[in-house]
Amino acid sequence: MNFTRRLLLLSLASLASWAQLNVGTQKPEPSLPFKMTTTATFSLPWRIAFLPDGRMLVTEKIGPIWLVSAEGEKIAPLGGTPPVYWQGQNGMLGIYLSPTYTTDERVYITYIEPGEYGGSQVLARARLNAGRSPRLQDFEVIWRQMPRGKGGQAGGQIAFAPDGKSLFMSVGDRQRMTPAQDPNQPVGKVVHLTLDGKPAPDNPNAGKTGSRTINLIDPPRDTELAKTAKVVSTYTFPAENLTPAETWASGFRAPYGLAFSPSGELWEVEHGPSGGDELNLVQKGKNYGWPEVSYGKNYNEVPIPHPDTRPEFTKPVLYWTPVIAPGNLMFYKGKKTFPQWDGSGFISGLGSHSLNRIIFDGKGGAKTAERWDVGKRIRDVEQAPDGSLWMIEDSNPGALIHITPK
Repeated sequence: MNFTRRLLLLSLASLASWAQLNVGTQKPEPSLPFKMTTTATFSLPWRIAFLPDGRMLVTEKIGPIWLVSAEGEKIAPLGGTPPVYWQGQNGMLGIYLSPTYTTDERVYITYIEPGEYGGSQVLARARLNAGRSPRLQDFEVIWRQMPRGKGGQAGGQIAFAPDGKSLFMSVGDRQRMTPAQDPNQPVGKVVHLTLDGKPAPDNPNAGKTGSRTINLIDPPRDTELAKTAKVVSTYTFPAENLTPAETWASGFRAPYGLAFSPSGELWEVEHGPSGGDELNLVQKGKNYGWPEVSYGKNYNEVPIPHPDTRPEFTKPVLYWTPVIAPGNLMFYKGKKTFPQWDGSGFISGLGSHSLNRIIFDGKGGAKTAERWDVGKRIRDVEQAPDGSLWMIEDSNPGALIHITPK
């Protein structure tokens, strides 16, 4: 059975009749079952990627990407990195090893590129030279969010399909709200691309092009007023608008976590506004409702319609009110170091200073297990080849932390 059909069948067997569960009031565990060791600090670190030999690549939001030893010590910043639009939540985002890394040494990079009226989310790829003078070579941009603009909540998370032949990437709403429901704009979407950055041929609107012109607005940050904000200009795409052909699912706000479970399900975690962080099972062609519905409310206290009022939108599996402010989502795989966690998902918590373990049933269901208060804003947590975990702290300086059994 090919990957797309398998993913579709898993989606059809999911949550249509299940009640959504608020897990925001969960209390932290009384103690930690692991020890935390800080090995280095970085300036606003964002993501970790592991090389096969245990060395790490650590991105800093302000621009550099560091090569780090397997013991967690800084080696050197990579040469050949692109300039970034660093402001608020924008800047250098993630770096990810290609499914074919062992043969071609390719990596994929997401970041916010400087440009007119702010910046745009970019997907690029390059060859990693991890030798004595580490650097990125043969750098090329393969996808670009257009039009550019101000606003945070970029997303920029990549999940490679289990068959290694395509990738999924989260694109946040950039705090513009309404375009998350506009099929002609890539913001507020999960896009599905080939490894060359082209629309994947099995997308729900494969082969379809969108409008050549769209209206640009200048909305306040996440308020009801954004839906009626005035048009400040009109943007004309320089070529065909491929957004409909690229889109796998829509209606996302701040999708910072995106990962495939061991059973092949695609999961996403995102920030809500004031309340309503979400864990979503991402299904082909589905719309997850932002900004039309939410379990949270606008920052100016204006209510947002409850998801139960709009059955055409797909509901989250879990949601958090109060929020945990999720930093990322990853799945633990293997019997090394923490065998009791094999198959579990982990969500890092920024505002909640937490590491959160989630249990998935492989049939579209999920429930919370432990929430551990680790005392720091955790932006990312990843699994090393030896089975241990590493976390980075969202701060300046932000710690690189090794998690090992007590």
